[in-house]
Amino acid sequence: MAKTIKVQQIGSPIRRPADQRATLKGLKLNRIGRTSELPDTPATRGMLTKVKHLVRIVGDK
Repeated sequence: MAKTIKVQQIGSPIRRPADQRATLKGLKLNRIGRTSELPDTPATRGMLTKVKHLVRIVGDK
């Protein structure tokens, strides 16, 4: 069973660089309060690091 990370968007992508908005879309987040369950991979962790000021990790499994 692969590990997953549950993340929630807490910040708005308005007035953010285009690459940060694209990263949020790649994480399946596009609205404040939306949650997404993602695989725990180095690529996902890197994407979360890039937008750490806009997301919150809700739980690890």
